[in-house]
Amino acid sequence: MKILLTLSIIFIFTTAKGQDSLVSKTEKKPVRIFSSTKTINARTPEVTGKGKMDFNVTHNFGDIAGDNGGIKRFFGLDNASDIRIGFHIGVGHKTDFVFARAKGAGLVQNLWEFGIKHQLLQQREDDPSHPLSVAVYANAVISSQKRNAFDNQDNSFENLGDRTSNVIQLILAKKIGKVSVQLNPTYMTRGYAISYDQQSMFALGGAIRLPLVSNRLNLVVDYFHPFRNQDSKDSFTVNDNIKFYDPLGVGFEILTSGHIFRLNFTNATEILENRFIPRTITSWGKGQFRWGFTISRTFTIWREKR
Repeated sequence: MKILLTLSIIFIFTTAKGQDSLVSKTEKKPVRIFSSTKTINARTPEVTGKGKMDFNVTHNFGDIAGDNGGIKRFFGLDNASDIRIGFHIGVGHKTDFVFARAKGAGLVQNLWEFGIKHQLLQQREDDPSHPLSVAVYANAVISSQKRNAFDNQDNSFENLGDRTSNVIQLILAKKIGKVSVQLNPTYMTRGYAISYDQQSMFALGGAIRLPLVSNRLNLVVDYFHPFRNQDSKDSFTVNDNIKFYDPLGVGFEILTSGHIFRLNFTNATEILENRFIPRTITSWGKGQFRWGFTISRTFTIWREKR
């Protein structure tokens, strides 16, 4: 799987320049399906643009309700479950390089994300040859956290490979009228997993965006279903009294002239796919969902010579 990820990244880099030169003056107008590079938990096919940088901050608070929420913890606002600070840099018209630092939740924390997104196709107005947008995203995430002194824990690392996890995700999206929809088939693999956990896992995600007020306020919903085997589920129930849940996010996106602000509600404690796909153990039905927000701002860091 690591060889596949490496080849994918090489392919994206080597094709980026060629893709940049294929823009034709006769092409139909491209369709921007989503407003930003992410919904709540799901990545979108949108890229930043060559010479631009999207700086964004995502913050997940604690549980709103349940045993760890309520008024005693100010409905989760007293706690931070995860924080991510990201830099998405457009190295080509269709290609972004991603660098981010995430706090992490649970036992695996201090996470460094290195990723690349390449837009393979872009939906165009009234053009049946470009009916949807397609992108691929691949990352490597490394934990710099101190090793756990106990064995068979999530952070019982022995070497750098144990500290590393990878995600490769295909993103297929389409705008139908004013409604945006997408699918996110995702494969996650880790260098280390405890004895009764899965080292690799497939998940199928999806997202939808519905405009509410004059294209400035949108409702965004995303969902992932990890395909964890039954033996692993049973082992976690017996050994740790843990049950897994599908990550579900609901958010309100507010567009301004300079920023994109999103108010999020999700049962995923963690922000990175490398962590929330295998480790969502909190439930909407038990009040174990949390406030969160994302603020995004795009800057121009260089301009092409004419």
